[in-house]
Amino acid sequence: MINKETIKSLVDQWLEGKDYFLVDIEVSKDDKIVVEIDHADGVWIEDCVELSRYIEDHLDRDEEDFELEVGSAGLGQPFKVPQQYINFTGKEVEVLNADGKKYKGVLKSVDGNDFVVTVTEKVKKEGSKRPVMEEVDHAFKMDEVKYTKYLISFK
Repeated sequence: MINKETIKSLVDQWLEGKDYFLVDIEVSKDDKIVVEIDHADGVWIEDCVELSRYIEDHLDRDEEDFELEVGSAGLGQPFKVPQQYINFTGKEVEVLNADGKKYKGVLKSVDGNDFVVTVTEKVKKEGSKRPVMEEVDHAFKMDEVKYTKYLISFK
């Protein structure tokens, strides 16, 4: 079976000096390898092909047969690494917290494992009969939410 650390080492070598970053590596029991990379400006297919060839050139098919898939982290998929949070700062996201409550708003800031989302919601002001729409900041920890993902807008 192909070792995940071997693949990670190869990917890290290829990433050196590039603005891409590793999102995920999966190696199944039947040696299907899936590598996800990302970039602040999106992923080019030519770079996926280049990384795929780099990995294939450094593995021996005579030793172990494998299936290799290299691609980008899906745009509407949950974030897996902190760099994705950083890249989407200022963009609209959806967060599902540990209690199952969804928040939709703008990813305002990221600091280590913490991030803040600004949500427009109804707030009841003291002395007012009706609630008013107001921007409210909600703080989260990356490792305590079920998911955070970019909201694709077709406006």
